[in-house]
Amino acid sequence: MRTRFILIETSHAGNVGGTARALKVMGFDDLVLVAPRWANVLRREETIQRASGATDVLAAARIVDTLDEALDGISHLCATAMTPRDFGPPTRSPREHFQQLLADGPAEAEGGASARPAGIAFLFGSERFGMRNEDVYRCHVCLSIPTNPGFGSLNLAAAVQLIAYDWRLALGGFGGSTAQPVRPAADAAAVSGMLAHLEQALVAIDFLDPSAPKKLMPRLNQMFNRAALQEEEIHILRGVAKAMLETAARSRR
Repeated sequence: MRTRFILIETSHAGNVGGTARALKVMGFDDLVLVAPRWANVLRREETIQRASGATDVLAAARIVDTLDEALDGISHLCATAMTPRDFGPPTRSPREHFQQLLADGPAEAEGGASARPAGIAFLFGSERFGMRNEDVYRCHVCLSIPTNPGFGSLNLAAAVQLIAYDWRLALGGFGGSTAQPVRPAADAAAVSGMLAHLEQALVAIDFLDPSAPKKLMPRLNQMFNRAALQEEEIHILRGVAKAMLETAARSRR
């Protein structure tokens, strides 16, 4: 499904750059500006700085005079508004609507053709006035981001980021890119060698009395077993034991 983000009569160049950055982070690149305040907004220094590397999204963006020109190839329109309209499309939270749109599956239209939209567009109004009623009325749904009831005003680029995130999440996300690599625990022989080394060091600094060891080493053994030490950690502890032995030897000299 084609995804497009449409900014209508945007007045702040920084928000255009911030929007480009938000789209690239979420893997989208179809941006259309309808009658922005600045004709050269895509090339303004503030726009480029706020894009923070998403200059390819700016390079591919289009500027058009009317909303109709921005809607080619789009069949499902999502308005964005802080407050519901008395008349117009239903108001839903982004996640609620996206789940309904995608989970129902491609309904079969007359003749057996899929009724799922070929393209979806998210429309954002100007920073000062939001979307005009006539633009909201032509949309299929009005998306309202759940915010603090006492202060629901969102920066334009921030609103785009939230919608883009929820839509990417609904489409399946990008997978577990933040997963940490799994490193195997050190084997029993490595732990045993480290404990023997550590025992020598503890005796050398007079922390362990070899004639009355009590249960110090077995307790340390149990502690390290619970920690599931990795090879790198074994090396660190043996390095500590080596330094303790060397310090004890210098002290005796």
